[in-house]
Amino acid sequence: MKIKCVLVDDEPLAIKVLQNYFTNFADFEIIGTFSNALEALEFINNNSVDAVFLDINMPMMTGFELIRLIEYKTKIVITTAFREFAAESYELDVLDYLVKPIPLPRFIKCINRISTEINLKNNIKTEMHRIEPHIFIKVDKKMVKITIDEILFIEGMKEYIKVVTIDKTYITHKSLTSLSEELPLDRFVRIHKSYTIAIDKIKSIEGNRIQILSYTLPIGRNYSKDVKSKILE
Repeated sequence: MKIKCVLVDDEPLAIKVLQNYFTNFADFEIIGTFSNALEALEFINNNSVDAVFLDINMPMMTGFELIRLIEYKTKIVITTAFREFAAESYELDVLDYLVKPIPLPRFIKCINRISTEINLKNNIKTEMHRIEPHIFIKVDKKMVKITIDEILFIEGMKEYIKVVTIDKTYITHKSLTSLSEELPLDRFVRIHKSYTIAIDKIKSIEGNRIQILSYTLPIGRNYSKDVKSKILE
């Protein structure tokens, strides 16, 4: 996927220089060029933009004013003929500050930095997506990892709880309330003072009984209203 960039500068020559530089980088795509900061702002706030290359001194609105009005976090690179604004720009969390005329080696350094940061962010998102939600419980002096999707229900037994999964049952010294709080609220529900169940594992409901695979579990009187509203509505 290409890194989408927008160029904002009231000098046509400055935009042309950047466009020529970008032709050397196949992973980058210029999706908009603007000489008007207001038009640029509208475009940026209504499109997915990875990086904005932005001049400071422009009519109607300065680059700094534009940065403050961007509605989501994107990479900002200042391109300006003035060195004295560098300190102020970094207070706005800009990624880089390029002084015109921008040498190609300096531009390449900036491009590499953008690539590194965006690729790192995308890799983190991918890894987080791959990791299955899970919990750890202590069983026989060791911590056992149980993926959330495996759990059928948890049964409270005084000072212990029983975690029943598709393939196995685990017993650990913990309260039902504390473990229930570790589970996703949209996937589990407390049905009884002694039971918390996985909503997607329910086979049927009949009266005050819930069927999960071969297990029949009671719905407590004090939990009935909440259970039925969460499961049936």
